[in-house]
Amino acid sequence: MANIKSQIKRNRQTEKRNLRNRKVRSELHTRTKSALSAIDEGENAEEAVHAAIKRIDKAAQQGVLKKNTAARRKSRLVKKLNAAS
Repeated sequence: MANIKSQIKRNRQTEKRNLRNRKVRSELHTRTKSALSAIDEGENAEEAVHAAIKRIDKAAQQGVLKKNTAARRKSRLVKKLNAAS
C-alpha cells in the first residue's frame, strides 16, 4: 500500500476507471458476439452490426479503446457482414 498521499489518490482513481472500463469492454464483447452470431444465422445482422459499431465508437470516444483499434474492429465486422450477404 502506498504511503504518499498523491499515490493513494491515484490508486483510488485507477480502481474507479478500471471498473468503468471493464463494464464498457464487457458490453463491447457482448455486442460483438451477438453481431457475429447474427451474421452467421443471417437474422437481423445489419441491426446487430450497427449496434456493435455504435458501442465501439462510444468506447473509442471515452478512451477505453484506441482510435485505430476501434477502426480495425469495425472494419472486421463490416467485412464479415458483406461477405455473408
